[in-house]
Amino acid sequence: MSNDPKVVRRQKLRWGIRTKVKGTAQKPRLSVFRSNKDIYAQLVDDATGTTLAAANSRQKDLVGVKGNKVEKSAAVGKALAAKAKSLGIEACVFDRGGYLYHGRVKAIADGAREGGLKF
Repeated sequence: MSNDPKVVRRQKLRWGIRTKVKGTAQKPRLSVFRSNKDIYAQLVDDATGTTLAAANSRQKDLVGVKGNKVEKSAAVGKALAAKAKSLGIEACVFDRGGYLYHGRVKAIADGAREGGLKF
């Protein structure tokens, strides 16, 4: 683990969130990871430890999306919702991963809601 105070703080927040948020096959956990350049989201079934669906801003169909990082994040949320719908998943629980619910993280959630997922 890093000694950077920002990383340590986010990890502590992340672990606290994970004690309260659990995903199942019917209602998986929507996990978000945000790097400086890209954003990643996945639907996770914590009971079996498997990823059911994933989307990120580096995918071939999303690389051509024009706009800033917030707009790309919304497109990632919509793409993940479309994959979830094709698997028959209609609801999930949101795991912000220790990040503030603001900006790109909020854009993923809003995009997933527009795509038809319920939180």
